[in-house]
Amino acid sequence: MISGNPKLISLEKYQSILEISENNRLTGDLDISKHQWVISDSDSWLARVFLPWSMSPNESGKLSLKDDFHLALVMIRAGIAVTGYFHNGKMLDHKVFRAYMVRQKQGKSQIKYLKTKGKSRAGSRLRLGESEQFFEEINERLQQYEENYPITTWGISCGKTLWPYFFGSNTPTPFAKNADNLINIPFHVQQPDFETLQAIHKKLNGIHLLLSEKGEELFGNDLLEVSAQQKKDEDNW
Repeated sequence: MISGNPKLISLEKYQSILEISENNRLTGDLDISKHQWVISDSDSWLARVFLPWSMSPNESGKLSLKDDFHLALVMIRAGIAVTGYFHNGKMLDHKVFRAYMVRQKQGKSQIKYLKTKGKSRAGSRLRLGESEQFFEEINERLQQYEENYPITTWGISCGKTLWPYFFGSNTPTPFAKNADNLINIPFHVQQPDFETLQAIHKKLNGIHLLLSEKGEELFGNDLLEVSAQQKKDEDNW
């Protein structure tokens, strides 16, 4: 079983985890697809450390900054999305996209409505047209990032029901669904706007720890304690 949600920890506490792991002769490996350092015993994983996207671990888990790190993020919900480009931690571009995709009263996105009902009137077709343009405009921006910058990592947050429309847009995405440098953003995104883009980028550059119940017994609750300022940053994002 898993103990709670990922918690923000300091670099010093991460280093303490590595020391405890080494002293107990545990296995540590990088999960490349999630950019996590996974600590396991012979039976199961004990700790999953969400590493800063701007840093890389060596074979023992010790972190170092990536050189010339180019990051592009895209977060999509029905009717609203945001993209952002960052170079070595500095935001150099961002754009918020909006579309009339939610049916009044029902509160259901037009894509979901067409999928469940199979028919549409004029108003629904209008919303569907805006939906198609919505994804095209998002991908046009992402294509600009691909053309203008040597993107190191792409980060995405997009509901699975929207994936076929995002990846099936008339304007293609600059990456495949299974691209090696495409990572799902591991934090909840409710409203993808400029403020959320800033907050998510900040969280992606922190270190977050998730323990199994067995891992909690080994590493101790004290490793999950965060400073007052860290806790404030997490609560206010």
